[in-house]
Amino acid sequence: MKYELKDDYIELFKLLKVLDLVDSGAQAKHLIAEGYVNRNGEAELRKRAKIIAGDVIEIADASIEVV
Repeated sequence: MKYELKDDYIELFKLLKVLDLVDSGAQAKHLIAEGYVNRNGEAELRKRAKIIAGDVIEIADASIEVV
């Protein structure tokens, strides 16, 4: 799936929440902290990582291309 940025960046946990991949911000933060989220092929453990255009986020079987 694709996500079009409206600003310069979006924080990782907010991206997961906006796309309804999690039920709550707390659940998003937990999944990130436990290493279940990849950014550009590597585990991303920072909940507030600034996701920018060109990044690819993977969680479970979902892949998000940020444009």
